[in-house]
Amino acid sequence: MNLPHKKIGVAVIVNEEGKILIDKRLPTGLMANLWEFPGGKIEAGETPEDCIIREIKEELGVTIEIDRHLIDITHSYSEFIVSLFVYICKLIEGQPQPLECAEVRWVTPSELDNFEFPSANQEIISILKKMNEE
Repeated sequence: MNLPHKKIGVAVIVNEEGKILIDKRLPTGLMANLWEFPGGKIEAGETPEDCIIREIKEELGVTIEIDRHLIDITHSYSEFIVSLFVYICKLIEGQPQPLECAEVRWVTPSELDNFEFPSANQEIISILKKMNEE
């Protein structure tokens, strides 16, 4: 069986205090109510960076800047395969608003374990916690 393959641009938005922005998925659909790093599906002809900047504007109403590439992760769920293209980003303008999610929150890397994330995100969380310890 050929599973659908989703390519997702993911933003790890870090503020001056070293806190990371996470958002809670809406209470409907796949992975409802789980927390995630903001981002979205990469459109045809779009780079992961362009996708992230566009999605963050649409989802949170803020302008961000890509700082650097963090990691690419491919993860298989039972219904689909997902490739995450993860970038560290900085907030340039605006206050994040939950436009397309249930809630947004700034957390420290060590607090990430207190939130339930999709399994594909665990590797990102591990890296962020390691970086925080350095």
